[in-house]
Amino acid sequence: MYRMRNMLGTRGHIPVLFMVVLFSFVYCPVRATVSYDGKGFIINGVRRILISGSIHYPRSSPEMWPDLLQKAKDGGLDVIQTYVFWNGHEPSPGKYNFEGRYDLVKFIKLVQQAGLFVHLRIGPYICAEWNFGGFPVWLKYIPGMEFRTDNQPFKEAMQGFVELIVDLLKLEKLFEPQGGPIIMSQIENEFGPVEWEIGDPGKAYTKWMTQMAIGLNTGVPWIMCKQEDAPDPIIDTCNGFYCENFHPNKPYKPKMFTEVWTGWYTQFGGPVPRRPAEDLAFAVTRFVQNNGSFFNYYMYHGGTNFGRTGAGLFVATSYDYDAPLDEYGLVNEPKYGHLSGLHRAIKLAEPALVSSYPIVTWPGKNQEVHVFRSETGACAAFLSNYDPQFSAKVTFLNLQYDLPPWSISILPDCKNVVYNTATVRSPSLQTNMIPVGSGFSWQSYTEEIASSDDSDTVAAADGMWEQINVTRDSSDYLWYMTEVNIAPDEEFLRNGKDPVVTVMSAGHALHIFINSELSGTRATTLLRPRFSCLPSCLKFSGRVIGTVYGGLAFPKLTYSNSVKLRAGINKISLLSVAVGLPNVGLHFEKWNAGVLGPVSLSGLNEGTRDLTNQTWFYKVGMKGELLSLNTVTGSSSVEWEDGPLLASKQPLTWYKATFDAPEGNDPLALDMSSMGKGEIWVNGEGVGRHWPGYTAQGSCSSECNYAGTYNQKKCQVNCGQPSQRWYHVPRSWLKSSGNFLVVFEEWGGDPDRISMVRRTNN
Repeated sequence: MYRMRNMLGTRGHIPVLFMVVLFSFVYCPVRATVSYDGKGFIINGVRRILISGSIHYPRSSPEMWPDLLQKAKDGGLDVIQTYVFWNGHEPSPGKYNFEGRYDLVKFIKLVQQAGLFVHLRIGPYICAEWNFGGFPVWLKYIPGMEFRTDNQPFKEAMQGFVELIVDLLKLEKLFEPQGGPIIMSQIENEFGPVEWEIGDPGKAYTKWMTQMAIGLNTGVPWIMCKQEDAPDPIIDTCNGFYCENFHPNKPYKPKMFTEVWTGWYTQFGGPVPRRPAEDLAFAVTRFVQNNGSFFNYYMYHGGTNFGRTGAGLFVATSYDYDAPLDEYGLVNEPKYGHLSGLHRAIKLAEPALVSSYPIVTWPGKNQEVHVFRSETGACAAFLSNYDPQFSAKVTFLNLQYDLPPWSISILPDCKNVVYNTATVRSPSLQTNMIPVGSGFSWQSYTEEIASSDDSDTVAAADGMWEQINVTRDSSDYLWYMTEVNIAPDEEFLRNGKDPVVTVMSAGHALHIFINSELSGTRATTLLRPRFSCLPSCLKFSGRVIGTVYGGLAFPKLTYSNSVKLRAGINKISLLSVAVGLPNVGLHFEKWNAGVLGPVSLSGLNEGTRDLTNQTWFYKVGMKGELLSLNTVTGSSSVEWEDGPLLASKQPLTWYKATFDAPEGNDPLALDMSSMGKGEIWVNGEGVGRHWPGYTAQGSCSSECNYAGTYNQKKCQVNCGQPSQRWYHVPRSWLKSSGNFLVVFEEWGGDPDRISMVRRTNN
């Protein structure tokens, strides 16, 4: 599949760096127009403080890219950082996709046209709350495969993809020495903690991938984030909410903050995290005053996990991340404007920052002064107050300065304050979601409940199969089907004490069907459905839903409840649901999903009957998926109901409608607050998973004090509401008229209350 090379035999030697004097500026021996020293990156002979922001090309549409990049440029950024998404580019072995949202070359060229540089995080492990951490699912099934360790099958596949990307970008002349915008690359991602856990195999893998990366001769520096033992000339970097105390493992490497977390991602069932602009600016400024020379906002634009790309930690479709540019590409004020002011102040101070190390003094408790002076007379000062409650007065060069709590003032000339991290002058903007149009005229199709006598089952086997091994992640759904023969003399048939079925699952969700009817009541779990009428309002053929959902921490669940059985053959159908694949953890390729058992039936004359090892039948996905009901062509293959026959508040139901594109240019979204759980498509494009029926549980507050150490649970909002209500529909996906909208509803909901909205800020 891949064209492999002898890394050590043909890639040349690894340059060796020498430290001449401890605090002198020793240039990295990368023989190109991009080099570095202990004070920063040197591009075409000019040492720079580089301001960067993450924008992931698959999380927006190509039509959005120019506007996003221009806003990033206007906001003071120098660099755009992005991962490379292996599973998007190689969905099956040797079959590549570099089109549409995965047109990496186009994205990089647009970055260059905007006058920005690129930091390319090739990985190819990316984490990113992206499905399987960016690895294609087929990688798991290569014989002998173990991810991210000294494993030959993995190294061969990894090297093949990295070489493919580097060769493609070289061909397009996109590395800086070729005249392109790529000034640095990243190999792997946050591997240090994994290496520490697995020991020698991890260290051997680190050495191997370092040699492999350097041997590609890109002409630009390579970095490894969260990798304290990164070998020369790889630069080790920091990720987190704060990184002021981080130091690279050699003094001649620049101090880099590759992920300044602007907020946090949203999980279905969790509140929406927010990070105050004041604290974000404080973290960046504190890093810069401590000799930081590169910082990157993760995210600058978070965007959307379209389709089924969100990872299996209940990651929501929205990847807004409380970024300076919101999910829809609009400016998130006051954060965008407040950070833009910070960037202007840093650029004013840049001549002094890149020319000297700071002289630090401590004029009082919780106070610091950092002063940078160049030989040419440039002077910049940072006055800090770390007290989270009280203001401070600091005297500097015979002048007194007032500092709010938890703030830093920047004096680019060592006299005048041009910026304070806690003083926000940018106006806050109110986000509005305004309904447009007159609603949708729906038609419905109800899914067939799979059973063991279906002709299109995947296979039959004794025992329980692991879900992803069967589905290969082609669907969130896998049916497990079997039969139970109940003798006519069973005592429960006379006394009314129904037997109890118990199912152990490693999936995210589970539905139990007995003789094609949903059975049981909901169990107490970490997931609590929002619908107050559950279980009574969601019915199928007169039977109440029996649904259990796994916890946020790990997708393990147990279903145990009584079931209605009759004498003779009874058909049991278990619908297992996996909401994405894992993206973190040691050897996450070995994590299982699906109904692994045991499965038992208790309360029989014989006591408890173990069903685990009897014959089970398997079927991948919904019938509607197999028929491609999300497309115009596929939808014509079944009969749809409308008017009084429209299925409403029914589980496992497909809905379709057509609509005209709303006038104007405002970003658009679907308000799905009346629905439960499922997926959405517009004109065949996957909008994403919807799950408004899973309300946010956690600790929220109407007020958030910016001061004091931040974590992702500090400033949460949206408790008691759907974790995600609105689902972004890019305007470029729409025609002027005749747009085709399809919703698959797993739980049951009211489609008549779905509406299109436009998003505005004012």
